[in-house]
Amino acid sequence: MRSPVRRHRVVGPAVALTTLVALLAPAAPAAAHNSLTAATPAAEARLATPPSEISVRFLQKLDPELTTIVLSDAARRVVPTGVPVVTGSRATVTVAEPLPDGAYTVAYRIVSTDGHPVQGSYRFTVAGPAAATTPALAAPSTPIPTTGVAGAAAHPGRGGGPGPLAVAAGSVLVAAALVVVAALRRRRTR
Repeated sequence: MRSPVRRHRVVGPAVALTTLVALLAPAAPAAAHNSLTAATPAAEARLATPPSEISVRFLQKLDPELTTIVLSDAARRVVPTGVPVVTGSRATVTVAEPLPDGAYTVAYRIVSTDGHPVQGSYRFTVAGPAAATTPALAAPSTPIPTTGVAGAAAHPGRGGGPGPLAVAAGSVLVAAALVVVAALRRRRTR
């Protein structure tokens, strides 16, 4: 039979390990969020000719009704584009008019398959041969209008943190660990 001291040496690390697993478990669903994998034009690209379309590709399939792409210039003015055309994990918008030389920001907002909104932005520069020696202006971040993004607008500004379901699951694991500790202590006192 084990002595109470030995049992305590085994139970203590087991409880610590269980608690650690419970605390790390809520972070796992964040890995399932969709994220940008490729863009045309690419982030920080310097183009000699203006693009006729903007295309972004993600890890997971996109919902056409919950996908928004906004192009803006260095003065934060929205540049007219077509409606996003979604094919699988790729969304493309056509640029309505040729872009003059300058810095541009592409901002996107999508909804992951887990219902979590994901948004981001990146910049590129159009610099024709005459402007190649002139440094480009930095474009400020552009907020994405949420008009027409049903459902996604309900969760503005949420980052990649754990959702309520993940927090609840972590709490259940911690509670289960506490029940195991209490049961082991009762058994020890008998």
